[in-house]
Amino acid sequence: MVSGPSGAGKSSVVAGLRRRRPLYFSVSVTTRDQRPGEIEGSHYHFTSPEEFARMIANGEFLEWAEYNGRLYGTPLRPVVSRLEAGEDVLLEIEVQGARQIRQIGLRELMFFIIPPSLDELAARLRRRGDTNQADITRRLRIAADEMEQAPELFDHIVVNDDLERCIEEVDALLG
Repeated sequence: MVSGPSGAGKSSVVAGLRRRRPLYFSVSVTTRDQRPGEIEGSHYHFTSPEEFARMIANGEFLEWAEYNGRLYGTPLRPVVSRLEAGEDVLLEIEVQGARQIRQIGLRELMFFIIPPSLDELAARLRRRGDTNQADITRRLRIAADEMEQAPELFDHIVVNDDLERCIEEVDALLG
């Protein structure tokens, strides 16, 4: 499992791991708007809040969380079927979801990707160009809280100050 604050680079780390290893990547479901360049079913499964609520009610998620006013969840069936087939599964999830996974006792290795500083995180969020200042301020507040909780929840905290080095570190820790 890979988690971290919005803008820390977790999606980039996940993409790098997928280039290096034969991992099944679990595509999350979200109620947030699709960003330019994102592909339905590859980056996320985009859905309505009503459909997401139906999926919760039907027990279709391994974990789910609300982040910054949007819902995110990991579909249960594909993960279970891949694990039963003996495949390694890679999840990119929010901290709330990571806590849920820990509580149900799955055998996993959990990585928390952090930026070198909150100032750098703010700069990354601004560079993305899809986040207004109020949203950046809210995300920085969430990031500070997540970074404070990370040591009690995650096996490894990896600083993403150089993307390739960060990917190499996570890859090496996977064994």
